[in-house]
Amino acid sequence: MKRIVKGVAVSVLVWACALAALIAFGTSKAPPVLGVVTKAFAAIDDTTLPPLHAYRARDGSQLTFREYPAGGRQVAVLIHGSAGSSEDMHPLALALQAGGTTVYVPDLRGHGANMPHGDIAYDGQLDDDLADFLDGIKPRHPGATWTLLGFSSGGGFALRVAADVPLGQAFDRYILVSPYLKYNAPSVRNTDAATEEHGGQRSSVTSGSWAAPYIGRIIGLSTLNFLGVHLWDGLPVIAFAVPPNVPSLTRTYSWRLLRNFGARPDYLADIRAVRRPTHVYVGAADQLLVADKLKEEFQSQRPDIPASIIPGMGHSDMVTRPEAIRTIAKEFP
Repeated sequence: MKRIVKGVAVSVLVWACALAALIAFGTSKAPPVLGVVTKAFAAIDDTTLPPLHAYRARDGSQLTFREYPAGGRQVAVLIHGSAGSSEDMHPLALALQAGGTTVYVPDLRGHGANMPHGDIAYDGQLDDDLADFLDGIKPRHPGATWTLLGFSSGGGFALRVAADVPLGQAFDRYILVSPYLKYNAPSVRNTDAATEEHGGQRSSVTSGSWAAPYIGRIIGLSTLNFLGVHLWDGLPVIAFAVPPNVPSLTRTYSWRLLRNFGARPDYLADIRAVRRPTHVYVGAADQLLVADKLKEEFQSQRPDIPASIIPGMGHSDMVTRPEAIRTIAKEFP
């Protein structure tokens, strides 16, 4: 009996040491800066950025947002992409404002002016923050039509919101721009270089790594979560290909932030659960996503959700280039 107990104890100790090693040392180097994504945002004219305002979240935090008032009956809330901030949505926000839509662009918790970067307190806190934000600004616009527009990981997060009850009912419609759904989704580009065909034309699309996941640490934390342990969920588990000297950018995400900022793991169920009008937009030359496959993912589950592919547009072009912005702005009559 003692021998069995000793054997079990040794096995548990070895297992615990292996798990600890995965969490402590299962990290990765940040990928090189991915200019095909970051350069478009770096070129944004920030001299016309509106000032930051703050709202109070339920935990007492003061979280920042930008406002583009227009006075019309349309209101849009824009959600930036991974590692980004409200600054990234400035060209699109200006265009919508010029067309008569009031625009709000929050910095999500752990991003932009909200410190510390790269972490939240629990999975689901971003959803709660959005609900708190809406509680503060919705009374300002009685009778307005509300749109949630998300870009990239923000598009995945917008899909998550659209599938949620009751939060999803806070908006009248959804626009998902180049939505990132999941690391292993068919729409996620996995090659460094590929040739794409769309509309009878073939073009070369070059891509690098936007993010480097800490695979070992993710395995370790997932195992602990399965056992009900969440003590180390605030550790970073992914690094992004962003310049190191830009204060508004978020360089790493914790495990709980990574799990919250995007669609749920069963993103196909999220697509099926959408109960408000939704439109998907993606660029034909997207360096991170395969446009045709993204369209298939949505329409295989919901043929009533249109997915528009804009010729010649890359990933960041969709919220920075006038050609793409004009197309998206037509959603706001």
